[in-house]
Amino acid sequence: MKDFSLNDKVIIVTGGTGILGNAFIDAIVEAGGAVGILGRKKEVADQRAQAINKNGGKAIALVADVLDEKQLQQAKEKALSHFGKIDGLVNAAGGNMPEGVLQPDENIFKMNIAGMKKVTEINLWGTVIPTQVFGDAIAQTGKGSIVNISSMNSKRAITKVLGYNMGKAGVDCYTQWFAVELANRYGDKIRMNALAPGFFLTEQNRNLLTKPEGGYTERGELVIKQTPFKRFGHPDELKGALVWLLSDASQFVTGAMICVDGGFSIFGGV
Repeated sequence: MKDFSLNDKVIIVTGGTGILGNAFIDAIVEAGGAVGILGRKKEVADQRAQAINKNGGKAIALVADVLDEKQLQQAKEKALSHFGKIDGLVNAAGGNMPEGVLQPDENIFKMNIAGMKKVTEINLWGTVIPTQVFGDAIAQTGKGSIVNISSMNSKRAITKVLGYNMGKAGVDCYTQWFAVELANRYGDKIRMNALAPGFFLTEQNRNLLTKPEGGYTERGELVIKQTPFKRFGHPDELKGALVWLLSDASQFVTGAMICVDGGFSIFGGV
């Protein structure tokens, strides 16, 4: 269907050097879009962009920290110089880090506040700041779609990872608030939605959920038990929902959170 096409659309993907980010950039290219691969790992961004261009797609590597507005501005100018416009943004940068984890045997009243703040910042402000920068370019184009990455952690209490929980809950609040404000100013021309993955194995959570020798950790077992499909998701299973949200096929959708989670978010455990 034509509405699902991303032909002639230029989409920036933050966190484009990660595992889920890789699935996102592939999805955009497969749907006919051009992609700006933004991340801190220059070598990975360059490799991915070169591979896409070699295979007939259109991509550019953009090196920036999502919390550094100056670097993001430079990345935006590079993308505009290369492509001439920006039609969409995927805020895929984020994740967790050890200092944002509170183990069960640690004192809950002596948690690493600085670590929790750091994780909250990368997830929440690492979504807000790129939107300020690239959203301005989308407004100049006149029409576009912004997709934030939410999480199962945003609506339910997932133990240990408080900073991540708070960051993603903030992303949900921001998605709804900003979607309304965009509509007030631009009508149906610029939309913001969120994609909420269930549990997918990434570089950051692999050791938490699986054992090196194979099989699941205790935490991994709990996730599988809570997921009706009884498995983790594969990054490619996020592609369809992402392309839909970026494309004209979802043109009456804004402020929504689309769960791609194998049923995790709806299962009561009984």
